[in-house]
Amino acid sequence: MNIRIKPEAEKALKEGRPVVALESTIISHGMPYPQNVETALQVEKIVREHGGVPVTIGIIDGVGVIGMTEEEIEEFGKRGMSIPKVSRRDLPVIFAEKSWGATTVATTMILAAKAGVEFFVTGGIGGVHRGAEETFDISADLEELGRTNVTVICAGAKAILDLPKTLEVLETKGVPVLGYQTEELPAFYTRTSGLKVDYCIKDAADAARIVHAKRDFGLDGGILITNPIPEEYSMDP
Repeated sequence: MNIRIKPEAEKALKEGRPVVALESTIISHGMPYPQNVETALQVEKIVREHGGVPVTIGIIDGVGVIGMTEEEIEEFGKRGMSIPKVSRRDLPVIFAEKSWGATTVATTMILAAKAGVEFFVTGGIGGVHRGAEETFDISADLEELGRTNVTVICAGAKAILDLPKTLEVLETKGVPVLGYQTEELPAFYTRTSGLKVDYCIKDAADAARIVHAKRDFGLDGGILITNPIPEEYSMDP
């Protein structure tokens, strides 16, 4: 298998300790250098402060790296947008050509699941683009949420999307959309969207019970937990 797992994470998984996946597209495409590297390392630090083992996932020389080193994150940041975004369709080519690749939500889920990592934190997921009834432009993130056993925690779907249609596709794919201490779907950089989530959870214990129930029943597919951006950073009117 074309993956390499950070020894610290491999040990944590064997011991049943929490491991949290992080994507790499935000490093290569989301911010300029060196802010991208600083942010990536700060997010890893936050995960550690809360008792988890962070694994920033990327593809280096055709190998899916589950837990990049600081040096590898630095190199990702320096190379920036010269590293292609990689979705499910691209993986065979990137592996075969031994290339570098930045993982989207979809590919981060795939590689995390291959390594046995069940939780993934990101900013916002992709979804149904406006005008999709003509263009059929629908993010592969939604397809992956419907098939891959990873729980994704995010600040909602990106606000530029057609959010009602995004929720409809998630329903069709059988993905439960949970709101962390909210009944309303957050929209990435706003706390509100005017749309309801499927279920409101009050704390992490609620989320854990739902994840365990899904696992115990053997139900394939992901769970989406939406956690609104803090009020002081929200762009809500």
